[in-house]
Order: sequence, then C-alpha cells, then structure tokens
Amino acid sequence: MPEKPEVITVAKSLKTKILGREIIHCNVYWDNIIAYPTTDEFQKKIVHQKIHDITTRGKFIVMILDDYDLLVHLRMEGKFLFRGKSDEITKHEHVELIFDNGESFRYHDVRKFGKMYLIPKEKIHQMKPLSELGLEFDDTSLTSEYLYDKIHKRNIPIKTVLLDQSIITGIGNIYVDEILYMSHIHPLRKCSLITKKECDRIIQNTRVILNKAIQAGGTTIRSFTSSEGIHGLFQHELLVHGKEGNICSVCGDKIIKIRVGGRGTSYCPKCQI
Repeated sequence: MPEKPEVITVAKSLKTKILGREIIHCNVYWDNIIAYPTTDEFQKKIVHQKIHDITTRGKFIVMILDDYDLLVHLRMEGKFLFRGKSDEITKHEHVELIFDNGESFRYHDVRKFGKMYLIPKEKIHQMKPLSELGLEFDDTSLTSEYLYDKIHKRNIPIKTVLLDQSIITGIGNIYVDEILYMSHIHPLRKCSLITKKECDRIIQNTRVILNKAIQAGGTTIRSFTSSEGIHGLFQHELLVHGKEGNICSVCGDKIIKIRVGGRGTSYCPKCQI
C-alpha cells in the first residue's frame, strides 16, 4: 500500500499533467470505488469542475476543484493512466474522467480496493475521512509531548500505535519498520514503556526517513508504481523491511520477521530493545 512518500510522488507527477484541466465527462464502471457521494451524484457534480491544485493529506491524494475536493485513496494497487477517449476501457479501469483537451484520465485498480470521495470544499475537514486523521509527519505540532500524551497510557505495541492514522497520518508498515529500527525500539515494546526522549527519537527519525523517501520518489515494492509506472528508488535504502535473514549493518546480528497486529514486521533483535 502506498504511504506518504509514494502518495506525494503520485501527486507531484499528476500536477505536471492535469492542472488547469476541466472535467467535461465522467464514467464510473465499478460503483464501489465511489465512497461518497452516490455514484450518480459523483458523476453529475464532478462535471465542469476545473483542477486547480493537487496535494496530499495522509495517504490521500487531494485534487482541489472549483467547488469540491476530490480525495483518492489508492489502497493496494491503484494508479492513474492517461489514454485517448476512444481507447477501449480495459478490465481494471474503473473510473474515467474526460478532460477538455480530449484526454481520458483513468483510475486503474486490479483489486478494486481504492476509494474516491467528492466532498464540498467547506466541509472537507469536518467530514470523514479527513476529519479522522492525525498530524502530518512535518507538522510543527508533532512534538515529543504530543506523541507521549497520545501513547503513554496505552498497553499495546508501539508499532500498532504508529500505524494508527489518527495519531500520525501517512506512515504504514514499511516506514514504521524503518523508523523503529533507526530509533532502536522493539516493535512489540508496550507504549506505556516508551519514554518522552524515545518519542522525540521516533519523530526525528520519521522526518528523516520520510524526507529521504520523498526525495527518492518513494518505495516501489510488489505491484505499486505511481501514475504511468513511475518507480521510486527508496527500496534500495531500506535497512530492515523485507530484509529478514540478512545481517544487520550495525551489529552483525540476523534480521528476523514476526507479526505485529497481523502485519509482517522486520527488526533486529539486538539493536532494538
């Protein structure tokens, strides 16, 4: 699933291609992609909207239109494709926007897990899903005090909490493994045992790792690529995630893999305590 760096990469790519375009027609071929409003309303309301900006919030791509914000969550395998409007719609192309220049902009998703929301601009921060999200990794309000206050009374693994999008939004399984490795914290350590100093370490490493990943265009693993197959390079920088069986570059011990909250989790048993 794409995390913050990958979502930013997609948004940056799209900004070079579709800013200023007006949507003149919309086709939805798989209704479940449209989370809000109804499919019929979505198709009617998005027509004649112009794309003014593209940004992100958590793992959502946010397209700023005239009267609405279009939120897109790519989930496991969603991506955007550009085609001619007369080109055949293929099996996994589920939503199509036709632009004023005749271009067909298509949402492609093999697993059909992706979601789209078309929300009035004035309600964007009061309605789900954005109203449920926590702080961004680069928000100045994300401090050791904030994180400590959110976690210190909870008796669950630190990894589980860092995956909670209502606390810090945008980071998922890949980057949490890397953050905890760099912070020398075991993924199963209970939140109630995490100190304020360790919270500061987590935040600083979150910023370092995500900024490096953004500069590298994100991490390309499994089937994820950004629009039109743009590949990230940060997978070459990963130190623990997906490296089980390899030797830790710091201590020489073997990286192992366990499951935390149902998620595959890689860590060094010697460096992370």
